[in-house]
Amino acid sequence: MSNIISSNRPGGGIKWQWPSIHPEGRKFLLIAAIITLCFWLLGWEIVGWLMFGVTVWVGTFFRDPVRITPTGSDVVIAPADGLVTQIAEVAPPPEIAGADGLGDAPMLRVSIFMSVFDVHINRTPIAGTLRKLVYIPGKFLNADLDKASEENERQHFVVERADGVRIGFTQIAGLVARRIMPFVTMGNELTTGQRVGLIRFGSRVDVYLPAGTTPQVLLGQRTLAGETVVARIGQAAMIDGIGQ
Repeated sequence: MSNIISSNRPGGGIKWQWPSIHPEGRKFLLIAAIITLCFWLLGWEIVGWLMFGVTVWVGTFFRDPVRITPTGSDVVIAPADGLVTQIAEVAPPPEIAGADGLGDAPMLRVSIFMSVFDVHINRTPIAGTLRKLVYIPGKFLNADLDKASEENERQHFVVERADGVRIGFTQIAGLVARRIMPFVTMGNELTTGQRVGLIRFGSRVDVYLPAGTTPQVLLGQRTLAGETVVARIGQAAMIDGIGQ
């Protein structure tokens, strides 16, 4: 159940909590822990400590922290944790173009690269009906490359709001990522920031913005899935920033 957080509520507060481990990662964490225990029982302490580090990393990779999602009819929320590596005008992917998808006109694409240290639970940028969910097998090139959007294994989503506005986003596998997993199916009604999938291990997510939408993030900025506002629908003002 979602919790509504009000910034105007006087008093009170929240406490920091350890992020939970997503169920998909628990089996990997258990396997890594058992291997670590076996090495220690065999007296192979050095390898055991190395495996202990791997076990900790597996736990952090599959962490699933609670996120506080901004509300508002115009906001487009980041679908992934990571680094904004590209903002470019491109044609929508052919698998989700056309009248029943994102159309054929060029769109702004915001690319977010997830390292193996980022949270890899992906979330929907807007609320609406999942109109398309298309999986494409492919290569495992470096997800930071532009051609990864067309050649790598990937999964496309198209979500349509009640007013007909559609947002597309794509999970793209990378050098290390070897599995893209959806948590939703076509026709599902999604809420903004809802968990929709996971990529193992290290990858990229592209967001395709409709006409009249301007990014509210900058190249080199880091985003948090379900929290960072990457764009506002209908807003034309660009933002500037400085590195410091």
